[in-house]
Amino acid sequence: MNRYFIYLSYNGKSFCGWQIQPNGITVQQNIEEALSTILRRTIAIVGAGRTDAGVHARQMVAHFDSEEAVPDLPFLADKLNRLLPKDIAIERIVPVIPEAHARFDATSRTYNYYLTSKKDPFNYDLVYRYIGKLDFELMNEACKILFDYTDFTSFSKLHTDVKTNNCRIMEAGWKQEGDVWVFTIRADRFLRNMVRAIVGTLLEVGRGKLSLSGFRAVIEAKDRGRAGTSAPGHALYLVNVEYPEKIFL
Repeated sequence: MNRYFIYLSYNGKSFCGWQIQPNGITVQQNIEEALSTILRRTIAIVGAGRTDAGVHARQMVAHFDSEEAVPDLPFLADKLNRLLPKDIAIERIVPVIPEAHARFDATSRTYNYYLTSKKDPFNYDLVYRYIGKLDFELMNEACKILFDYTDFTSFSKLHTDVKTNNCRIMEAGWKQEGDVWVFTIRADRFLRNMVRAIVGTLLEVGRGKLSLSGFRAVIEAKDRGRAGTSAPGHALYLVNVEYPEKIFL
């Protein structure tokens, strides 16, 4: 059996998320159908994670298997790009060891969230516009508190099927890029809705509605009801997935 990693990006606006579901078009469904058409057999893919409806990816990774080795991977990537809709782009396809797994072998994932106070007719559905003032310095102080914890139940969607709500956050912080503020967070894994819940709670800090000690108390409560409202999905991007070098051929 031959296993391959697909590196791709997508604009999530038109999709009901990554994962196949009965009543909505998804990114996974589009890629599986295109791959199956080109390779002339049913192909299933496994993604590095599951992005929610409307969420984008500058870099998503998925794996698929083929009994026969694919002779020309750049050609396959090109054919996929011709077949897929305009909001999904295949970057490259690379061979990996048969045991490699796009989800379980990922050592870290990085998300960006984009905020602006400026009205812009060209990015309104790609960046979240906030009204009023935010204290980004205080929000960055709150970000440092995240490193003190591993249980992020307070930022997880309720009733998910995961065995643990523990995650190891390696990076978290806001920085300004022109008129846009970018929140970057990197961790070994993320819970469902976790980044949007963290951003929503940080916005409470930035507006002066939640103190640093209050932010710490939210995490320690392990109660989703204590955290802020989830920030909108249209400004969230999966930007990087990292793997150990040993899995690549």
